[in-house]
Amino acid sequence: MKDRITYFDKNYNLRRFMYCTPFTLDGRAHGELHEQFKRKTILTTSHAFPYIKTRINVIHKEEIILTPIEVAIEDMQKKTQELAFATHQDPADPKMLQMVLQGSVGTTVNQGPLEVAQVFLSEIPNDPKLFRHHNKLRLCFKDFTKRCEDALRKNKSLIGPDQKEYQRELERNYHRLKEALQPLINRKIPQLYKNVVPITCHRDSFSRMSLRKMDL
Repeated sequence: MKDRITYFDKNYNLRRFMYCTPFTLDGRAHGELHEQFKRKTILTTSHAFPYIKTRINVIHKEEIILTPIEVAIEDMQKKTQELAFATHQDPADPKMLQMVLQGSVGTTVNQGPLEVAQVFLSEIPNDPKLFRHHNKLRLCFKDFTKRCEDALRKNKSLIGPDQKEYQRELERNYHRLKEALQPLINRKIPQLYKNVVPITCHRDSFSRMSLRKMDL
């Protein structure tokens, strides 16, 4: 769908459809952040929509299970995209921008960005399989804080004198959030940043250089 730019392209010749179902391992639909899984169900139909019939047979079904940290990554990517869209919207929509900002840096946001970071980034995971997810979420938060800063700057240029105090409150909340996030998002996993040293090998009178990861 990323390659489909126009409204027509996005709504024509569609055969694959996806819906998401939140779940927890104990049977509840919703739980704490560290318990929240997501199931993505992808259906493929025998013919493309729009079609002469309103019902078409499903010929293939695929399910993808996202772990709690993968759900968190998707949520943070979505928040970041919303911030970017609201910031660069033309013409600008101050109400939309402020609503997205409030949901991002507001102190009363339940299961907001800070809680997500505290749950998933406070400790380096024991399972090496989670290292890259941990690092990806850390980078998501770096991008998120940058987008928040851009959005605040944009909002400051749009508001009138009557909203200056509201702007200052948003900025205070942002700086508190950024300060709390810093120790979490600056902690790197050493195993992902091993020293890379050059290895020289000689073969058939040619000297070739290769890069190889080594534990020093």
